[in-house]
Parts: sequence; structure tokens; C-alpha cells
Amino acid sequence: MLEPIIINDAGFANKAKIILSPNFDSRPNKFNVSLIVIHNISLPPGIYGGNNIFDLFTNKLNPDDHEYFRSIANLKVSSHFLIRRDGSLFQFVSCLERAWHAGESSWNQINNCNDFSIGIELEGSDYDAFEAKQYDCLNELIESLIKEYPIKDIKGHSDIAPSRKTDPGPYFEWSKIKTYFNQLPNKN
Repeated sequence: MLEPIIINDAGFANKAKIILSPNFDSRPNKFNVSLIVIHNISLPPGIYGGNNIFDLFTNKLNPDDHEYFRSIANLKVSSHFLIRRDGSLFQFVSCLERAWHAGESSWNQINNCNDFSIGIELEGSDYDAFEAKQYDCLNELIESLIKEYPIKDIKGHSDIAPSRKTDPGPYFEWSKIKTYFNQLPNKN
């Protein structure tokens, strides 16, 4: 049996490749992590692979590499995790810190979801199905996060910022994570 994902006391997953992002700050309460937010990302949009996502989250994206990058190269954004198309897991920010993934957002009438959420990016787009290996990794990661933190809900970026965001998009199959979702208390 393969070793499960374990989140250590510093908020890092044992099976994730760590690429630290400077785009984070302290949570108001490090132990009040109650929401998982699922996103999709591809850079340029619809193109998979390469280092562009890593470069965006580490402030190294070259605006001259693609026309689309000119509009986003100066953004200061990050996420806690990224799951690539092949199911590989990367971590940019400790779960104990506030990653900058949700932006202006609200969940259960509480603003600033970055304060109490963990962001998980899936390499993908609103126009393509996600890979089985991504769901496998996502489910394993969700299980480990539920064991470590008082997670009460799992939402898409579109649920917490509906006027701005559409991800994880229409091809994300929520039924593939329902096993864990149904175990959560206080589902809304």
C-alpha cells in the first residue's frame, strides 16, 4: 500500500513537491481552517505542462513569453496546492498560512475566504475534463486535510466569488469527491 498524504505540524504535505511562493501572509487564526476551495488553472489558458503556473505563483512569469501573460505577470497570487494533469502534487504555501487564491470572496456570509480556506488548483480549464489521476490525488489530499483541520465544506472558486470566477468549471465532476464531501459536518 502506498504511503498516504500526511500534513505535518508545519502545514506541509509529505508527498508534495515544495515550491515556496512569496505570495502569502499570516492567517488571523492558523487553526480555523474550515473550507477547501477548488480552482482550475492553465497558463496560457488551455495549455498544459511547463513551468508557467510555478512562475506565476513565484512572481517569475515573463510577460514577453505569451501575450496573455502581459495582463497577469504583475499579479501577486498563490495557492496552497496544485495537482498537475498527471496527478503530481505541488505545494506553494503552508496550510497554516494564508495563500492568496480566493481574492474578493464570501462563504456563509463571511468575507475574505483566504483567511480560513485552503486553495487547491487543478491543472485544467473550463473547457476540458480533468484526469482520473487528478481526482485520485485530490481525494487523497482532501482526506488528509479533513483529518488535520476542522473542514466544514468544499466549494469551487465560482461558489465563493460567483460574479468573478467560473472555476473549477463545468467539467469538474463533484460526484467524484462526494465520498469525502458527505463526511463533512455542517454542509451547505
